[in-house]
Amino acid sequence: MKTRQNVLLAFTATASVLALTACGGGGGTTEDTSFSDSPTGALSAWGFNDPDEVGQSRLDHAEEVLSDIEIKIDQTAFDAQKFTTRVASGNVPDVVQMDRQYVGTYAAQGLILPLDECFAAHGVDPDEQYYPSVMDDVTWDDNVWAVPQFYQPPAIMLNTRVMDAAGVTADQIDTSKPDVLLDAVAKMYKESGGNPSVIGFESQGVDQAGLWMLGYGGRLMDEDGVPALDDPKNAEAVNFLKQLFDAQGGYAKYKSFTDSFDTFGDANPYVADQLGAWIRQQWYVNVLTPYVDQVSIETVPFKNMEGEPFTVSTATSFVIPAGAKNADAGCAWAMNLTSQDAWMAAGEARAKTIADTPGAINTGLFTGSPAADEAIREKFVKESGNAGFDQSIATFYDIVGEGQSFGASPAGQEIQTELKNAVTSTLLGDKSAEDALADAQEAAMRAYDSAVKK
Repeated sequence: MKTRQNVLLAFTATASVLALTACGGGGGTTEDTSFSDSPTGALSAWGFNDPDEVGQSRLDHAEEVLSDIEIKIDQTAFDAQKFTTRVASGNVPDVVQMDRQYVGTYAAQGLILPLDECFAAHGVDPDEQYYPSVMDDVTWDDNVWAVPQFYQPPAIMLNTRVMDAAGVTADQIDTSKPDVLLDAVAKMYKESGGNPSVIGFESQGVDQAGLWMLGYGGRLMDEDGVPALDDPKNAEAVNFLKQLFDAQGGYAKYKSFTDSFDTFGDANPYVADQLGAWIRQQWYVNVLTPYVDQVSIETVPFKNMEGEPFTVSTATSFVIPAGAKNADAGCAWAMNLTSQDAWMAAGEARAKTIADTPGAINTGLFTGSPAADEAIREKFVKESGNAGFDQSIATFYDIVGEGQSFGASPAGQEIQTELKNAVTSTLLGDKSAEDALADAQEAAMRAYDSAVKK
């Protein structure tokens, strides 16, 4: 799914907001909340914005199954400030789509309901339906707080034209072998007038810093959601990232160059040969399919320091706000949008779009459910005739089961914010990795302590 949301969650909740919520962190549902497999009434949903054929087919499926429910959808993008304001006023939707990295924050603040009984009412065992890493994203304090959808694993997409010109092979783009990787990057990197003109490896060092840290054996939080940004392994990852950026003009020049990329356009970096390798999520293969005759790609997995393929789980989910008027309908709608039947309908819709588009390639759907992923792959994903695209599609399917979760934390948004600040500060040379992460840990802990005391 190409739609990506930048979700900024507010950390402070007023006393009036908390008075309206079902409970503090880890509590149960409100006394009048119950879940069944046959809800009725009106449903208000928010955040399922700008659906493509994959989204619309699932909406149609849910509407058909839930014929006794009047469904109204606010398709504007999720907004954190708007959400907390609506909770404070008591005017909340029955179900909301949001990025699942931040589910733990709202759970701890008591702004959303635990959904264990929701899953049970519909006969769904979430541990069987979803990848373990996906469930870890939405589990906190022994409760499940959201219904996951999608799972877009990152891997390293190669531009083999740039690599071949530099004499670099795919086995050298190996994140478990830092010295080998640095040597390959140096061979591919080029400058013009003192500024980068070809990046050897776009590491996504700020936006994907968490991936690098987990790959180095670090962590963003412990198993209870307590921030752990000052883990020494995290500093090792950041120090290597600084080496990568310094070998390619330094962070400031590097960022200026990569910010100019026509990422989604006709002059994207693979068409324009502006890079040799790039950490990208699976959906980016879709972006490149219209340019199949103009690009030369392969994909290799990100590897941890033991040399094992490794990725992380990120995407959206559905939550039910505390105070929802029809939580039962919200639960049923979320369940039906993410059911096997809904995903197969989405696979059919995507296949029809591709069939109607000359030269299009079916890259599959990555749903968060292993059974749905495999069924869609088996029925709809066929060899395209382009070896690089077929290899890339297969690689993403190979790694999707190797994912880890960043975890769920009451300080989820603050952890992400402080992590990016710390990495940026180190890359710019303002602080050492150790000092920057220590400062980030202190700020994240303040947010954590504040959240768990409410």
